[in-house]
Order: sequence, then structure tokens, then C-alpha cells
Amino acid sequence: MRRLTAPLVRGVLALGLLLAALGCGAPERERVTIMVPWSGTEFKAFHSVVEDFEKANPGIDVAPQVTRALTQQLDAAVAAETPPDLAVLPSVGAIAKYRGGALRPLGVDTSSFVDPFRLLAMDDGKVYAVPVKADVKSLVWYDRRLTPKPAGTWSALQGRPETWCLGLESPGATSGWPGADWIADILLAEEGVETYEDWVSRGGVRWNSAPVREAWETWWRVVEGGSKGATGRGFDEAAVELAGDRCSLGHGALSAMAFPPDLMEDERYTYALPSPRQALEVSADFVGKFTRDNPGADRLIAYLAGARAQQTWVNEPGYALSANRRVTTYDNPTQARIAGMLRSGHTLCFSAADAMDPDVSAAFYRAVMEYVNGEDLTKLLKALDRVQEHLGDSPRPTPLCGAPNQA
Repeated sequence: MRRLTAPLVRGVLALGLLLAALGCGAPERERVTIMVPWSGTEFKAFHSVVEDFEKANPGIDVAPQVTRALTQQLDAAVAAETPPDLAVLPSVGAIAKYRGGALRPLGVDTSSFVDPFRLLAMDDGKVYAVPVKADVKSLVWYDRRLTPKPAGTWSALQGRPETWCLGLESPGATSGWPGADWIADILLAEEGVETYEDWVSRGGVRWNSAPVREAWETWWRVVEGGSKGATGRGFDEAAVELAGDRCSLGHGALSAMAFPPDLMEDERYTYALPSPRQALEVSADFVGKFTRDNPGADRLIAYLAGARAQQTWVNEPGYALSANRRVTTYDNPTQARIAGMLRSGHTLCFSAADAMDPDVSAAFYRAVMEYVNGEDLTKLLKALDRVQEHLGDSPRPTPLCGAPNQA
């Protein structure tokens, strides 16, 4: 075995002491965990925001925990008292559920956000979550070169010769959500804000009531021609079919449409509102805090609420919108027009399923799938009433609707 010479030994020891000294002197980096449900372009957009934050805060490492079953994973982590520092809240129903318990109040100014996004994340003057990205769901999409502009009411949209693009399958336990959004949008358009709020907040309008039943039946009459195979077709697949001209009409947020950027630039694909004066169904992804005494987490959530992060997010792939009044510049003109609806004076009503208790929304999604597969509607609506009654007086997010002033 070769023996080290004395000078070499001294050199190795000196190098070791130098490295040890450097290691002891290196500042310890803070670690912030954040649980998110995003993948693909959504995650890339979020990661761009995180990279900007880490550049501005070199002492903080952000560690995303990606899961497609966020509701279940977050519930389990909270129950085990091992929650992430921050988490995307899958619904405003979840904000109400965790508020006053696991969810920590924030020292963040959200006054630049429009209602109902701002007030739904508050309680007794305290902020509990930040609406990091928003959507407008009350849009009917079509190819302006091939399809006439859709009519102005859901009643007039029944019986059109064009085929609707319908996909209901979704990863995790959320299959059925596109139909749930659509049914809620029809109820809001046909029956108005008061009935919508009474239904979602359990103010007297039951599932098995005439207005709710009519919304389900109207939806079926509208989409029946495109329903074949819908329960096994992904919502993203349906969007691809619209972009490929294999069907003619689609419903939902721009972020769910999967239009290639080049087809959006020439505004070949555009949208119509079923009624220019109707209230709009909107949604958002909120972020809340679940741990104490982590300054890095406080800095990250304050950054996510700011106009700089919001501006970065909306101009990344994914067509996110911002509910922050200070964010008015969008690279994509269609995206910019839709974002303008959030500041135009339209009454905005939060997505029904996202505002319900998570157990109720899960039952809503299952009922949509069963209805398309031929189950009796009365049976399904009575079952949803029983789910609602079983939960009793669970926390209710309010107010569901707001009419922001023009910026």
C-alpha cells in the first residue's frame, strides 16, 4: 500500500480544514414547501414565478410537492400534523373548512384584488388565502371561420346542428367537473344571482327543485349530440378535438381549451357569452399557509400576491388570468379581453362546485357522470340533497358574487 508523504498529508489536512471552514461559514438556506396540483404548462408557469422569487431571495429554497390528489393529500397531511408550509386550496369550500383551524391568517394586503375573489378568502377582516390565478368559465368557444356565432341564450343553443366538444374524464377524483361547471353556468344565466347563491349556500333552493332540475335538463338537451363517449374522454381531449375541427362548440375557461398559441394569435378561435348582460361564473386557485414561524413562507406568499409575480404568471404559457387590478398587460389579445371582464363591472359569481363543501362537490361530479350514463335525474338530485343534509351546518363561503368597479 502506498504511503502518503508528509507534505502531501499536510496538504490534504489543510484542504480539509479549508472546506470545513467554508462549510461552517455558508449561510443556511430556508426551505419552503408548497403543495400544488399543477402539471404541464400550468406547472411551468408557476415554476417561472418561483424562479424569479428565488433569484430575488437567494437564501430561500422553494420545494414544490406536486400531487393530482391534492384534497386527499392535504387532508391527510393536516390530520397527521405534518402539513406543507403553503398549499393550493382546491376550492373556497376548503378555505371555509380549514379557516379557524389549520389555516393561518396572513399579513398580506389583498385590497388590489377584485371581489368576490378577495372577500371569499377573508373572515372577520383577516386574510386567509391569496387568489394566485383566476378564470372566467362562462365562455362558448368556436372557430369563427367555420361556425356561426352562437346564440345569446342557453335556450336558443338547444338543437343547434353543430356538435359540442364534451369530455368529462379527469385525473384523480374530479371526473365530471366540466359538466358541473356547465350546469351551474346555465342555472346562473337562466335563473339569476339570487337563485344561484341560494342553491350554492343552501339558502332554500334544494338540488331536487325546479330551477336546479331545469338547469340539468337544459344542459343535456344542449350537449346530447356530443355526449357519446364523454365519460371516458378527457376534458383536455375534448379541447384538442375543438382545435382540430372534429367538433364545433366548446364551453369553459380559456385555460382549459388547449388552443395552440399560433391559432390564438390570429384570433381564429374566439368566444361568445350566452348573454352579454349575464353574471359570469368565475374560479381561482388560492394559496394558504399551514405552518407557523417560517419567514420564508411569509415572503413567498406575499410575493405571489404582488403585481410583479401576477404579471409574470399571466404571460407564461397556460393562459392564466389575474384578479389583481394592477395587472392589465397581457401578451395574448384574447386573454387580455377575457381578463378585462374581471374589471368591467360584470357581476362575478364563484364556481358552484368550487364553493361547496368538498364532499358535496365530489358527489356533484359523480352525479354528472351517472346522469350522462343514463341514471334517473330525480334519483340523483335526491341523493345530492341527502349528502347536503348529512353534512349539516358546515362552514359556508360568502359572498359568492361581487360586482367589481371598473379599474
